Amino acid sequence: MAFLGNDIRGASAFGNARFATEPRSFCVGRKTRRDMELIGPRVKLRSWLDSDCESFATLNADPKVMEFFPQVFTPAQSIAAFERLKQGIEQRGWGLWVVDIDEVFAGFTGLAEPNFEAPFTPCVEIGWRFHTRFWGQGYALEAARMALRFGFANLRLQEIVSFTARINKRSERLMQRLGMTACPKHDFDHPKIPAGHPLRAHVFYRIRNRPGLVDEFNTKLEGISNESAPAD
Repeated sequence: MAFLGNDIRGASAFGNARFATEPRSFCVGRKTRRDMELIGPRVKLRSWLDSDCESFATLNADPKVMEFFPQVFTPAQSIAAFERLKQGIEQRGWGLWVVDIDEVFAGFTGLAEPNFEAPFTPCVEIGWRFHTRFWGQGYALEAARMALRFGFANLRLQEIVSFTARINKRSERLMQRLGMTACPKHDFDHPKIPAGHPLRAHVFYRIRNRPGLVDEFNTKLEGISNESAPAD
């Protein structure tokens, strides 16, 4: 996935993985409870706290994390993005959540609506960004499965998409592990990246809701503690 600067704008308990509340108690159309947490075997997706801002800024200033972005964020850009992310969840109850691992800010993942025009918009995309010390341990896969499950089970979305710079093979592999399908006809040049820039060309993936898909996510989340940690 790729969030560029200003672009950043359910089931009952089973095994060790659960939602903190029952779907019918927080799902109202596309708005949900603001204080909801999604609890998985190893990670928690939660709302943003003021105390997350410093670690979020550190994440966005890390050249390795931001390798496939046009530039790292300045402190001012991170503060502005933090406020947008926090307010987004406060206003509609879902969005890009903090990924909390053992009470530590590991990064974020979740759902967003791109704010640029393309043949595939409007749409809802899934995205992620993690501190490097949490790479390669399957955390991004687990968190993304939880976000997809929420989108399909609770928001009743018919489709969720993702896209990233063509040269970002790490994110593309994660899309594939999530069961997303490449759609070459929708590959595109990102309108917010200058022509000729090596990050302008983007690949496009999608996953469509279907009977049994949420159950598949449940099964995979139940068994994740028994999986060898996959590469993120």
